[in-house]
Amino acid sequence: MDKIFEEYRFEMLETIMKKYPLTGSIQSEIDSLDFYISDSLTELYSIVYEPSLCIILQGSKAVGFGSKMYGYNHKEYLLSSTHILANVKILEASKKQPYISLRIKFNLEDIYEVLKNTNPEKLKFTKQAEKGLFFDNLDLCLYEPVTRLIKLLERPPEDINYLSSFIVKEILYNLVNGNSGYFINKFAMQGTISNKIVKAITQIRENFNEKLNIKELASSIQMSESSLYQHFKTVTSLSPIQFQKKLRLEEAKQFLLTKKTDIAEIAFLVGYESPSQFSREFSRMYGISPKSYMTSNKKNTLI
Repeated sequence: MDKIFEEYRFEMLETIMKKYPLTGSIQSEIDSLDFYISDSLTELYSIVYEPSLCIILQGSKAVGFGSKMYGYNHKEYLLSSTHILANVKILEASKKQPYISLRIKFNLEDIYEVLKNTNPEKLKFTKQAEKGLFFDNLDLCLYEPVTRLIKLLERPPEDINYLSSFIVKEILYNLVNGNSGYFINKFAMQGTISNKIVKAITQIRENFNEKLNIKELASSIQMSESSLYQHFKTVTSLSPIQFQKKLRLEEAKQFLLTKKTDIAEIAFLVGYESPSQFSREFSRMYGISPKSYMTSNKKNTLI
């Protein structure tokens, strides 16, 4: 199996490096698939994971979640259940062997469709919430369709457009029927505590620049304030207020790189009433002022 696994891995690496010779964040011709390539190590910094499967093809990375660091390499995968704020650091990368990873994003419609066609006995789960990131070892059942998805990029656009969605669903099906099945079901199934927290995260994301009312948020997902706080912190490693603050600052990073406006305007756009407070919190979080960040044009979008 190791030999076949390595053959698949080198096939994917060859396809990616031939097609995308640049470094940085790269969006493929498949909407749900992107890559990250780096020929150098990085310091620890923050990102926002989306509901997705993340696989490293070359190199290794550390992921900071709460007070713990989780390391993984090309033999494992990371699965994110919802939008999760984390810290990452590339541990292995060089010009000769750059760090190369891929991300496959999932939408709820595909998740529900796959879950409906899965044996319920495979989806048993406990009632308590758990952290929103899941790590496990890769196997050929998962790796083979991922390889086909990457190789699909070598085919004509009409083939890519038609076939990619089927392969993504196949990958999701294998995840649901593997060790991560209970994890996916727990966050997708209506009425579970984890699913309620996903709904709370969605509300905060959609209204990140508005004042957060914890009482109203808890009521909207039919939980007590104390229960919301407890389970939200389990899933995200942050309190709802902390999550919103970090989300605002992450949004501000993108605005600083893409919007042609001044820093005071960006502060108001992400929900700050005071530009000076925004600058202080941004500098405290990232170790660089908003102005310096904007001019340095750093793109922190690791996957």
